[in-house]
Amino acid sequence: MHYLQEDTIDLGQIKIMSTISCSNVLDEITPELNQRMNDLLEDVRIGFGQRSNAESLLSLSKDLQTELKQHLISSAQNMLPSFNYTLPTGDEEGLFLGVEVGGSNLWMALVHLRGKRRRPDSLQVDHQMVFTVDDEVKTLKEYAFFDWLVDKIKYMLRKAGMNPEKIDAPLRMGVAWSFPIEQTSIRSGNVLGMGKGYYFSDLVKGATARLFSPGHDLGHIIAQACERGNLNVRLDAVVNDCSATLLSRAYLDPSTRLAVILGTGINAAIHLPAASLGQTKLAGRPNINCISHVLTNTEFSMYGKNIFPTTRWDDDLNNHHRLPDYQFFEYLVAGRYMAEIVRLIIVDATRTAGLFDGHIPPLLATPYAAELSTKVLAEMETDTLCKVRTRLGSFWERNPPNTYEITCADAYFVQQTVRHVSSRSIAYVSTGVHALASLLRELEINAGFPVDDLDHISIGCDGSVINRYPEYMEKAQKIIDQMISMQAGKGKRILLEKTCDSAVTGAAIAAALAGSPEDEEEN
Repeated sequence: MHYLQEDTIDLGQIKIMSTISCSNVLDEITPELNQRMNDLLEDVRIGFGQRSNAESLLSLSKDLQTELKQHLISSAQNMLPSFNYTLPTGDEEGLFLGVEVGGSNLWMALVHLRGKRRRPDSLQVDHQMVFTVDDEVKTLKEYAFFDWLVDKIKYMLRKAGMNPEKIDAPLRMGVAWSFPIEQTSIRSGNVLGMGKGYYFSDLVKGATARLFSPGHDLGHIIAQACERGNLNVRLDAVVNDCSATLLSRAYLDPSTRLAVILGTGINAAIHLPAASLGQTKLAGRPNINCISHVLTNTEFSMYGKNIFPTTRWDDDLNNHHRLPDYQFFEYLVAGRYMAEIVRLIIVDATRTAGLFDGHIPPLLATPYAAELSTKVLAEMETDTLCKVRTRLGSFWERNPPNTYEITCADAYFVQQTVRHVSSRSIAYVSTGVHALASLLRELEINAGFPVDDLDHISIGCDGSVINRYPEYMEKAQKIIDQMISMQAGKGKRILLEKTCDSAVTGAAIAAALAGSPEDEEEN
């Protein structure tokens, strides 16, 4: 189809006229530039399409399973067992406060568990609120951050029609804690730092001798803050945010054994046979011989080095990262890094292939430019070239080159680049999910557990990329289906299931499973 559209983008001193012929997007540039851009785009296509067919992805999955097994035994950074041993039955009932403490937001809600055997209305979220954790909050001194947290809980409870100072029985609370913590029980753990600009992180960072004192036990810290704020709330569970996603999905779906969060970063949780973990990982826990399974935080972002192929732009990102190789898998697939890889390719194309006539957009000149978010990537991937041109014009703010007109060739190059980068992310995340599900099946068999009658295993999925990036989950599901159809002994189908509000609901479910502190002491 051939059509013409005229847009005018007013950028202050200049008006960029967009007369777009979308029938042949490369006609607007010289043959020399045409060839250079085509050659670079071909490099992008080949680089991000490496080992992307189902057969190659199966091979990558096997290599990844080998690495995962190694970390089951002794790694102090990966395959971290929680104190959650059982999954919900769907019979759990009660009113709970679910809280998620994240890097930039504080989420909370009242969660009603109705115990109706996994019906859609058996889990109800009321009065959900989100508060921005800005720099002023992050730099609160000593333990004042937790006083601020308690104030926000009281505010939410008042909005829900409750008087937080006159709650008769303690309101049971679960917290999804998105930071490193050395858990010592289901409801306690030593804070190991928070990073992301939190003053409290600096308070505990490096103070190894003090980390194991009551002053840095999260349960103790929150209890003291609630006491200071005259808030009758009892912390019954602390969980990793990805483990909370698994619990949230499992409450509604008994086939759930895994969860993946893919947004700015990536992580996965898995309900593993306890016998598959090295002895040191569960050492010192009471009644260890009675534990059949344990909910485990994989720290999935750290895997894949020397397994997944990379491009020169990946290597550039990794080499200039403040923590090179640390979260290797995350650097290849997660939203923050998808956007940065696209930016690096744009800068490369501008310098070497004449993209934007050699002018780097000012708003894309800085690494991890806020203007190039995964939301923007999603729009550029699916929009018409006319709209992509308009979007690209916005990256100049009010300082475009004096005479340059953004071309359809520019828009086409950027759009195709975004599609290649996102396709690689989908393929590698699908491989990771397949590897985890295959590993779980092998470990269950090796531990002597009977194979259940279900014909599938469900994966709870949360995060802005996997749940909201256009067709991300659908494409990943197709790849996983292809991989299973090609492998020997096909096994169960792996189903990706969208899971919403998972951190706050999963934290509440963890509290329901935990029981009272008195129950824990008796056990």
